[in-house]
Amino acid sequence: MQLVSTRHRSLLPEIMDEFDFDGKELEKVLKNIDQINVALGGNRVTIDGIQQFIRQHPQEEYTIVDVGCGSGASLRKLAKWAKNQPQQFQFIGIDANPECIRIAQKASKEIENLNFECMNVFSTAFEKIQVDVFISTLTMHHFKDKELLQLMKRLQQQAKIGMVINDLQRSKTAYYLFKLYGLFFIRSKIAKHDGLISILRGFKKTDFNNYAEKMNVQNHQIKWFWAFRYQWIIQNK
Repeated sequence: MQLVSTRHRSLLPEIMDEFDFDGKELEKVLKNIDQINVALGGNRVTIDGIQQFIRQHPQEEYTIVDVGCGSGASLRKLAKWAKNQPQQFQFIGIDANPECIRIAQKASKEIENLNFECMNVFSTAFEKIQVDVFISTLTMHHFKDKELLQLMKRLQQQAKIGMVINDLQRSKTAYYLFKLYGLFFIRSKIAKHDGLISILRGFKKTDFNNYAEKMNVQNHQIKWFWAFRYQWIIQNK
C-alpha cells in the first residue's frame, strides 16, 4: 500500500465544495462535521485565541466575525462562552452559501448577540464590515494558496485587532488516525471522504510562516493543539 504524501497541500476537491446539496442533505452533513469538530476539541482553539486578544487589548465591547461560518455551530459555542465574560460581544457569521446561512439562522434564533449574513468574502460589500477580530474555523484549507493570501490580506486590512485562524495540520499521522476514527464514529460517507481530503489540504507550520512573510506580517504566532490543529494568531495592534 502506497502511503499518502503530505509534502505539499493537496488540490483534490472535497465533495462539499462540488456537490449541489439540497437543504436537508446539507444540514445533515454540516451536523456531522460539527459533531466531529466538537469531539476533537476544535472550539477551544478559537476561544483560546480570543482570550489572548482580550488580555492584550482590553475593551468593553468586541465585534467578532466568523469567515465561512457554515452552520454557525462554532459561533453558538462562542456565544455561550461569552455569557460568562465581563465584556460585551457581538458575533457575526459570514458564508457565501445561502443554505448555510438559513441553517445557521434557524439554529440560532434564541441568541440575541449573534447574526448571520450571506456574503462573498471577495465582494465589495464585505469590505464595509467593521470588526475587531476575524476568526476562521476549518475554512482556510478550502482555498488554494493564491486565493488564501488574497483573503488573508483583506482580513488583515479590515481587522482592528487581528485574526484567529483555526485549521488542520497536514500530517500522515492525522490522516490515518482520522481514517481509523471514521470507521467507528462517522456515519456520513461525505464527512469521512471530505475529512481526509481536508487534512491533505491542511497546513504545516512552514506554510503559515511563508504566508506571514508574503503578507508582511510583523506580529504573529503559531501554536499546535490536539487533535492535529493549528492556531495561527495575527495581531494588527
